[in-house]
Amino acid sequence: MEMLDSTSIKYSRLIICYKAVIMIFSQYDLHTHTTASDGVLSPVALYESALQNEIKILAVTDHDTVAGCSQLLSLQRSGEISDQIKLISGAELTCVLDRQVLHIVALGIQIDNPALIEHLSLLESLRLDRAERIAAKLVKKKLPDILSLVYEKAAGGQVGRPHFAKVLCDLKLVSSEAEAFKKYLGAGKVANVSVEWPSLEQVINVIKQSAGVSVLAHPTKYKLTMSKLRRIIAEFKLLGGDGIEISYPGVNIEQQNILKFEIEKHQLLVSAGSDFHTPENKWTTLGRYPKVADDLPHILTKCLADPKALKRI
Repeated sequence: MEMLDSTSIKYSRLIICYKAVIMIFSQYDLHTHTTASDGVLSPVALYESALQNEIKILAVTDHDTVAGCSQLLSLQRSGEISDQIKLISGAELTCVLDRQVLHIVALGIQIDNPALIEHLSLLESLRLDRAERIAAKLVKKKLPDILSLVYEKAAGGQVGRPHFAKVLCDLKLVSSEAEAFKKYLGAGKVANVSVEWPSLEQVINVIKQSAGVSVLAHPTKYKLTMSKLRRIIAEFKLLGGDGIEISYPGVNIEQQNILKFEIEKHQLLVSAGSDFHTPENKWTTLGRYPKVADDLPHILTKCLADPKALKRI
């Protein structure tokens, strides 16, 4: 186990060995989800959980919406929640490059930017259309029409396939959400539908127009060959991308070393986050992910206007 300096000890609560990677409760989490998309906790509940985990910097990055981070920023300005945590506005935006669906974490965005608002409206329309088509495909397979239940499950948040999986579980039509994807909702399955997501270039441009920075989310989770992933990273940089998530649950040391090489090669910044959705998944506890190497340039240097805030990490 590596030696920790006094700063690391001060800001660490627990160290867990996971696939030979040292996991820590860090002082920031730049990838989290709430009920504004497919998370289980409300924005306020997520904030309270972050306080309990002693997180100092938090980005709420719901899928294709800024509703979650907008609510927290508003509550913090009004004094209804504390200012103990530095909030960074964010969203996880869906896009495509060469038919490969990618997720781009936008950080430090101006949530009232007209271009961003228009883009998010498009994404919402695409998600609603997809939901209708998924429901119709399930009906064709002799399952009940669950669209209204899916909307109820989403509770006003962005509708996604996880909401279908949860409803199928509720109705005992599958034994788990994983089975719902394996049997109905996953790629190539009977209720899978294609979506004309915006291009990677469009998403990066929108993020730049809204004064934010773009981060390629969980790059090893797309189940790509390393050669294809390298091409995607190169194109991401060419189009103006800013950083790559190098630390998140499930990534191992070998993968991190490959990502580190690509980060240095393309002069990108690094980011990290738990991709938290629910407290039921213990591997996605807020603030827990592999330790980020101290010698890598961090995305927070561009996200935080006040350099002094970096000293709190």
